[in-house]
Order: sequence, then structure tokens, then C-alpha cells
Amino acid sequence: MDAALGAPEKMAENEDELTPMMSQYFELCREYDDSLVLFQVGDFYETFCEAAEKTARLLEIALTQREDSTGTYPMAGIPIDNAESYIETLLDAGYRVAVADQVQDPEETTTVVDRAVTRIVTPGTLTEDELLDTDDNNFVACLTEDYERYGLAVLDVSTGDFYATSARRTAAIADEVSRFAPAEAVVEPGAADETASECFDSDCMVTPYDSAAFDSATARERVESYFGSPDALLAADAEVRACGALLAYAEYTRGGAGVGGEADETAGDDGQLDYLNHLTRYEPREYMLLDRVALSSLELFERRTVHGDADVTLLGVLDETACPLGSRKLKDWLRRPLLDPDRIEARLDAVEEWTHDVRTREEARDLLRDVYDIERLVARISRGRANARDLRSLKATLDVVPELKAAMADFESEKSVELRDQLDELADVRDLIARAIQEDPAREITEGDVIRESYDDELDELRETEREGKAWIDDLEQQERERTGIDSLKVGHNSVHGYYIEVTNPNLDSVPDDYNRRQTLKNSERFYTPELKEREDEILRAENRADDLEHELFRDVRSTVAAESERVQAVADALAQLDVLAALGEVAATRDYARPEIGGDGIRIEEGRHPVVERTQASFVPNDAHLERAGSPAEGERDDATAADSFAVVTGPNMSGKSTYMRQVALITLLAQTGSFVPAASARIAPVDRIFTRVGASDDIAGGRSTFMVEMTELAAILESATDESLVLLDEVGRGTSTTDGLAIARAVTEHVHDEVGALTLFATHHHELTETADDLPRAFNLHFAAEGTDEEVVFDHEVRRGAATASYGVQVAREAGVPDEVVGRARELLAEAESADVEAEATNGIEAPESEASEPAPKAVADGPEDELAARLREVDVATMTPLEAMNELAALKREVE
Repeated sequence: MDAALGAPEKMAENEDELTPMMSQYFELCREYDDSLVLFQVGDFYETFCEAAEKTARLLEIALTQREDSTGTYPMAGIPIDNAESYIETLLDAGYRVAVADQVQDPEETTTVVDRAVTRIVTPGTLTEDELLDTDDNNFVACLTEDYERYGLAVLDVSTGDFYATSARRTAAIADEVSRFAPAEAVVEPGAADETASECFDSDCMVTPYDSAAFDSATARERVESYFGSPDALLAADAEVRACGALLAYAEYTRGGAGVGGEADETAGDDGQLDYLNHLTRYEPREYMLLDRVALSSLELFERRTVHGDADVTLLGVLDETACPLGSRKLKDWLRRPLLDPDRIEARLDAVEEWTHDVRTREEARDLLRDVYDIERLVARISRGRANARDLRSLKATLDVVPELKAAMADFESEKSVELRDQLDELADVRDLIARAIQEDPAREITEGDVIRESYDDELDELRETEREGKAWIDDLEQQERERTGIDSLKVGHNSVHGYYIEVTNPNLDSVPDDYNRRQTLKNSERFYTPELKEREDEILRAENRADDLEHELFRDVRSTVAAESERVQAVADALAQLDVLAALGEVAATRDYARPEIGGDGIRIEEGRHPVVERTQASFVPNDAHLERAGSPAEGERDDATAADSFAVVTGPNMSGKSTYMRQVALITLLAQTGSFVPAASARIAPVDRIFTRVGASDDIAGGRSTFMVEMTELAAILESATDESLVLLDEVGRGTSTTDGLAIARAVTEHVHDEVGALTLFATHHHELTETADDLPRAFNLHFAAEGTDEEVVFDHEVRRGAATASYGVQVAREAGVPDEVVGRARELLAEAESADVEAEATNGIEAPESEASEPAPKAVADGPEDELAARLREVDVATMTPLEAMNELAALKREVE
């Protein structure tokens, strides 16, 4: 990102001659030279000089000019009332935005109005509802490193969710980053770009920040000011430095005052974010790991292709949550499936209650639909940015709590009881808001109509004075008409001249002596009387004092509520979890999901279904999956017929269902460890520590990596990191290179994963030679998807069976896909030739040919004597393991050499 992104590249020729306002602008641009400064001038945010040219071009707004005594400047502005939509465009273009508000009332000064940067808007520190995705967290991450560890901290400034961990390898940190998908990453200046590029995606804005914030002592002091002793919370200095620097950055982007100059009353002198009450330190080993490749391959949150319904993802199928709190929590659970069987069983016990108790589930879900996003509400309240309607929304949510607790009264599972007890009714907060804030308050908190009557005696007196004065004025018109005899006389008010008595020109002779002229119009004159002026002053004093007092009272109420932010956040977390559990119960009850057993020595699924595919297809064929864990076989045990089946080689035609089958096994496992029921007749799942996927073809052209290189890179990560407690999905490993190389790689991978890693593995392949390899490995076995084919078509039954497939039916599938008939016909001819060559090759290798085919005499042996190069090559050829096409290629090469 441009280091001087928002600073004008060229100042005025003589800065000493700048007007005070332009001097103020240029100074802010220098101070915030990594951001584009939006400078408030009245009702607009303006930019000047080169920044104005950039802004006008990006936002497609008019580029105008400002003229003053020192010269002419390009200028472009956006209305403050609609600023967020423009700021979003600037963020999307890669800019940070520093918002400089007027922090002084223009009427209080005769010189330039004071302005200050009140917030810095960056992709990872958004708090504005208009810019946030309601159903997802928005994280900013911080990465540190020392001589032995990498520290990672992630924070959602809008909700207060704060996590920290560390690892010894960048690959492990990259895996953890993939859980949170941060929008922005903060790093120490001078940190290795290579490390950041390994850990963060290209669409994550990487922000170098002040080195002082990364100092160990400084970071430790900052963490302690929020959460107490870092040693009691964090496990490494790298974690402390990451958390401290991230807190410093969050404070920096917050600014010193709210929008429009309203100070954040909850901020201390050091600008602390007082609503940050919890820091969760976790070990990566506490959760199943899903790296970015697995998240993409399994399509948990996004489809890999642009075709079809974007909501056809695992999240789209499961998300029956009723409120934003629950939707975000569901995503969190899916990103971090559990490993601890006790925690998994606790969730499953609760889901079972919600599944079977239809009445309670429906009642609770109706209540949860009335729940506002109080995680973000309480954050806004604590930052001093909430209005009166926000407080009423908080109360409306808290009003749900007693009813929800009552609805769950009969639930007995450990998790349900724990969450029910966590539902603090916050009667004191609800009562305060009910007494203090009007039911339908004004949106602006500085213009009155916010505080309820009877809440404050002084405010009630002021309002009574105001009402009495206005009632007197309402009666004044009739009284003056009777006194003066002028039937057209009117009493009115405007913001410039105040209250007045208006008399048309023909009636001016009837105006009493106590009328004082206030304003002359074309057809009338406006007057006031001493008594009217006295009442006007009384009303204005009462109005102004009442508005000021209401603002003070509201701020006091907001501060009191903000002091209870930790209690509110605990309730928000309980509501979020209950929403997810109820949603999972709804899915289980309406889609025939079964409760999985947790334990055993592997994965055993009966009649499993793909949770997404079954929703998009009219019919779906369920399939079983049986994989059992076992240690690497001891020497001499390779023929043990009782060895556990842990490695399945899956063959079958294209489109038969191999990839769907593998993914459904992974998704059922993931769902079980999330604490959800699963789409199967039954399932017994031993928790896996990680799901690895090498599925589908993709490339990285910008990074200079071909499809094959991407595949090999992902494969290397699997072979390096998988354990005997992992689940590995491999699909067509070895494509993208020659058939010989591909088969060699596929076979070597099969043997390594089987012999050395011991992971539960599903390996889909078109290398049918691997089926023979499976016969040689004690824990490997063959599965296939059968099909019936003719020259014209192929019929799939999508049922997985034991054993190896007999054909791929690729030509038939090509025909069904719409490949032109002439191409299909030529492919059949070539296939027939290849099959004929295969028969001849088998005969050459000593395999008897079918009786209907004549056998050629065996070639003469090479004469005794020194072996020439051709003879050596012939001896190296293993015809039995070659495909027909490979045999033809080798034969053609040998023929060319002979000729």
C-alpha cells in the first residue's frame, strides 16, 4: 500500500501563506500519511489537491475547485449523511480512511474550527453497521515472531471477540489464520514480507504499524491494563507482543472522539476499548484443523465455482439460526470443530433435546427472532456511539431472556443447563432503560425527545415550562385578534426571527402601540410585544436547557449500561449458542439426521448422505463408509487378512460419485465433531485431528504455479503434516504430468500414507493399476462405483461397492457432455487400437491371448554379447504395469530408434 496514500504530493508553493483551514488539512495529512483524510467542512467531507483527484476518480464524483487568498485547489467532497457508502468504495480500492471531524461548535469561535481525526476506518477495524456483514465476524490479525515462535492474535473490534495462539512454524500459523479469514493483518515494520505472504491471503490488507507497540514491555503493560497478568493468560512472549500491538492498533483506529465531535465517555485517557472483557488463548490442538484448502474443497462457506446457487454450501444447509448472533456462532463452530469427546457429547446431548422437543424448539426460535445483534450493540454503547434506539433494542433483546429461560425449564442436558444459567436477566439494566428512554425515541440524541417523563424532576419542570409557554402562544393569536379586531392576524415562528405577530399591510393602521416591528415583508409586517418576547425567551431557555439536560441524562444512562458490558456479552454468547443448538435441532428433525456416536477406532457410517448434494438433487443414493485406525504394520504382517481397513482406493467412471462420496465422509465427520446430528442412518466417529483434501484442479498463474505444481504443493503439505489421527482425501493425485510420472507419484503416495502416516484415507483415482497396489498393502482395500455402459451411453447407480472398477467409460461420458460425434467416433477408434495393443503387450509378457486372436511368435532373444542401448531399454520396460496408451507411446519410441 502507498506509504503516502492520502497526503497531498505537492503542497502550496509557500506553505506559510496557507489559510488556517488548509494548514489544518495539510497537517492532518502529514500526521496520517498512510490514510486518505476526509476533512469535514460543514455538511461534507472534503479532500483537496492530489487526494481530491484520486477521490473524484474512485468515487465517480465531481472534481471542483476551492479558491482562497493563497490560490486555487482541486476539491472533491461527499455528504456526511451518506459517507459510509463512499468509504466502503475507498476500502475496496485498498485505502485506509482517516475521518477528520469538526470537534468544535462553529459558533464558539471566530477563527478556524478545530478538527481532529475521530476514527481511522480500515478493513479489519470496522464498527459501522453499514459496512459490516451482519452474519460474519470481521477480524484484524497481528503476527509477531521471535527466535523460537510465531505469535498470532485476532480481534473483532465490532464484537470484542479476541483470540491468541502461537506455533513454531509459519505453516501452522497460516492454518490458524485460515480459521478466522482476517480482513487485515498488522505486522511490525521490517517484518519479513515472505512470512506475511505465507500466512495471509492476497485479499488481506497487511498493515505495518509502530514498532514501539511491539516492544515486549510495552505490549505486556497494555495487555495487563485490559485483562490482568499476561502470564496468567498467554503462553509465550510472542503472543503477548501480538496481543499488545493489536490492542494498540485498535485504540489508534478508534480516534479520540465520536463522530461529530462527541467524545467517547467510556474511553480513559489512554483510549482503552472498555468493552474488551475477554481474551481467549487456545492451543491449535484443541480443535480439528481445517486449512484454507480444506475449507475451499469442502465448500463450507463458499462455492468453488460461480455456477449455481451461491447458498448451496454446508453453511447454507445448516444455517437455520434466528438471529445474527447465532449465525456468527455457527460459522465459528464450523471453523473450529471439537476434538474433546466430552465437549462433543455435551453439544450432542443439547441438540437431541432441541430435536425431540418440537414445541419448545418452535417457541424458542420465535423468541430468538426478536433478538438484536447485542454483541455489536454493546460495543457501540461502550464506545459512546449508540443512540437511544440502540438502548431500546438492547432492552427488547433482554426482555426475551426470561421467556426463553422459562421455555427451557424442562431441559436437563449439561450444556442446556449451563447456558440457561448463563442467561442473566439483567433486570437492573432493563429497568433503567425502561424508566429512562422513551419507547420510540428520536434518532438524534442532542435534540430532545429521548428521555421519558418522570425520569428526572428538573427535566419535567423544563418541559412543563416549555409546554405552558407554547400553550400561551397558541392562545395568543385568538386573544390578539379579539383585542385588535384584525381577523387575518397570525402568530408564527421561524428559526431566524423567533416568534412573531404577522399583520397584512391593509390592517397596519389597527396595530396597537405595544407592537414592535420585527420584520418587513412584501405584503405584511411582523411584530412582537414585550410579553411575547418574554415568553419566547422563557421557552427558548427551557428548550435549550431541556435538550442539553436530556443529552446529559442519556449519556449517563448509556455509561451505566456500558459498565455492564461484560454481563451483556455473557448473555449474548449464551443466546448465540442456544440459537445454534436450536437450529441444529431443526435441521436434524426436518432432514432426518441421526445422532452420531463419538468414539471407536475410526469412521463407520451407514447410509451416509452428502448434506448439500441431497438438497439439490431429486434423488440421492446413500452409501456406507468404513475406515478403521491401526498402527503401521510390523515387519512380516503385510499379508495379515485381519488388518484394519484404513486406506480405500476408490475407482469408477467419471460422474459416478467418487468425489461426492469422499466429501460426504469428510462432512459427516466434521458435522459430528461440531456437535451436530449427521445425514446418515447411523454413524460412529472417532475424532480426527485434521481433514486434508487434495481435490479438484486449480492453478496459481499470478504466483507462477501450474495446476500440477499447486497439486504437488498441497500434497507435500499433507505428507508433512498428516498423522494417524487425520482424515485424508486424495482425488486424482498425479494428473497434470505424464502418465508414467503420475502413476509413479500416485503409487509412492499410496505406500507412504499407508506405511508411514497411517491416516484414514480415501484415494479416488483413474490409475486402475493402484487397485493392484491395494491388494499388496494389508490395510488398503478397493472400493468402486459400478456402472453399465454401451457404445452410446453409460448408466450410473452411484452405489459404492467393494472391489475395483472394470472400466472408466470416459468416451461415453464425453458423448453425454456434448462432445461432437466425429470426435467421439475418433476417440472410440483410438481406444480400440489401444486395447488391441494392450492385448499384444500382455502376450509379449507371457500372458496367453484369447483363442480368437492369433499370437505372434515371440521375438528372438538378443544375441549374446555386449547389450546395446535398445536391449537395455526393453529389459527395463514393465509391460504388466503400463496402460494401453503408455505401451503404445513406448512402442512408438522404440520403433523410431530402430528405424
